[in-house]
Amino acid sequence: METAFKNLSVKDIDRIIEMAWEDRTPFEAIEFQFNLSEQEVVKLMRRELKPSSWRLWRARAHQISHKHLKKRSSEIDRFKCSLQRQITLNKISKK
Repeated sequence: METAFKNLSVKDIDRIIEMAWEDRTPFEAIEFQFNLSEQEVVKLMRRELKPSSWRLWRARAHQISHKHLKKRSSEIDRFKCSLQRQITLNKISKK
């Protein structure tokens, strides 16, 4: 599994973290784009985030029912909110 992470650039890891934090982005979208399963995304998040941030993300990901396409409402038709700020190098940029 670590070999899958070695093929990812810092920019790719940053994008995966951004997608994982976004409520509208399902795990299937991350798998489609980066070929990482949900379990691999969880391991990546655990490895890259601070322990407190990882716990917050994990609790949030469990609460969000539409992180999986099968559980998602058909009314949700995009992955990212138009008002969301860009995240770069795991830090939210200021507007």
